[in-house]
Amino acid sequence: MLSPHEFATLLLVKDAPHQIDMEREELDALLERQLVQLERLASGRQQWRLTETGNSALRAIKRCT
Repeated sequence: MLSPHEFATLLLVKDAPHQIDMEREELDALLERQLVQLERLASGRQQWRLTETGNSALRAIKRCT
């Protein structure tokens, strides 16, 4: 079960990954659950992105609402 903060962070990763503070505590929990991963961009920067499991989780949550 995701906390409200974890769910909000998951949505941010999906919709605005470039705006996320890389130090957010919730990212550790999402990474541990394999819902997000850190991706290295061609520029050398790193950015969070959803995994397929993260995408599936969001789709399942949206169906329940």
